[in-house]
Amino acid sequence: MGNRMNILVVSGPNLNLLGTREPDIYGTSSLDDMKKLLLAYAGDHDIDLDFFQSNLEGDIINYIHRNSEARGMVINPAAFTHTSVAIRDAISAVQMPVVEVHLSNIHAREEFRRISLIAPVCVGQISGFGINSYLLGLTALSDYVRKK
Repeated sequence: MGNRMNILVVSGPNLNLLGTREPDIYGTSSLDDMKKLLLAYAGDHDIDLDFFQSNLEGDIINYIHRNSEARGMVINPAAFTHTSVAIRDAISAVQMPVVEVHLSNIHAREEFRRISLIAPVCVGQISGFGINSYLLGLTALSDYVRKK
């Protein structure tokens, strides 16, 4: 394929507890399971991945700023999806293509979870497929970047 690309994979608050946190909603796969899934895909598609998880909004913003040269980002903002104008602004500031992902279908959950402040500054949103949401997001993003 040539043309290797660097993609950021950002996970927000409480996602460090994946696999044990509310498995009826979020499944039993861990963050490490997600990383292995994405690394297998990336290895076959000339993609370098940089994984980051934080429970702190400012750390996520600083990470996005520090890595603004990346070709794109897959982000699961978790609860910050519905509250963080600051993460939205960080995404707008770096002007990289971003895909928002969620493990659960946020549109089938509580009313407050159906509103994303992040989605309007992303090229797309994928939700409801467990850790496969990350893989679908990475697949869509890498295809999008290669076509640009």
